[in-house]
Amino acid sequence: MSARDTILNAVRGGLGNTAVDPAAVRREADALLQDLPSIRPPLLADGLVDAFIARVTSPKVAATAECIGSASALPAAVGRYLEARGLPAVVALQPAAALQSLDWAGFETRDRVAPDETIAIGFARWGIAETGSLVFHSDAETPILANFLPLHHLVMVRADTILPFLDDYAAATTGQRPPRNVNIVTGASGTTDIEGSLVLGAHGPRYLHVVIVDEQYDSPNQRASP
Repeated sequence: MSARDTILNAVRGGLGNTAVDPAAVRREADALLQDLPSIRPPLLADGLVDAFIARVTSPKVAATAECIGSASALPAAVGRYLEARGLPAVVALQPAAALQSLDWAGFETRDRVAPDETIAIGFARWGIAETGSLVFHSDAETPILANFLPLHHLVMVRADTILPFLDDYAAATTGQRPPRNVNIVTGASGTTDIEGSLVLGAHGPRYLHVVIVDEQYDSPNQRASP
């Protein structure tokens, strides 16, 4: 008997011979799904945009966020972000029509994200209020590496594509042809692998700034974080 067999037999012995009834498991799952509000965690605010921003800017997600009234205001928002941090006006744009069609006068733009890129501008398909996550589908407009290479990742997401819960994203894409890759990005890249200390930028962007395009937004003093 190999060491592997010995270990697995010990695990089986510890578990005992309890049989699992698939039908019973299915009934329990169906019962839970009949009352989703009782098993879902509460959102951090009543409105979806406010709940999303509250989660995005929470310490565990470690990102920043702001609202703008229209996509045309994105370049100005990017300019403010760069000026506040003393960064050059050099940005790599995700090749999404929603970004490429904007007026980037005053910026030096690049059409690809280099391995040592400082700033990249992206566009997310959905936001998830429950987790503060951004959802990206790989396609011609969304090169996956663009989500992981820059030091600063500034991402635009539309308010009407912010979903309450992660399972709402699954429901929203039911019946659609799945992309080759789905990236669900929650906050800046971080790891606590070394002595439990949080290190940002280990496997991706060290800084994440989310810009929500909300047509209901009308004040620069509302719904913003540093």
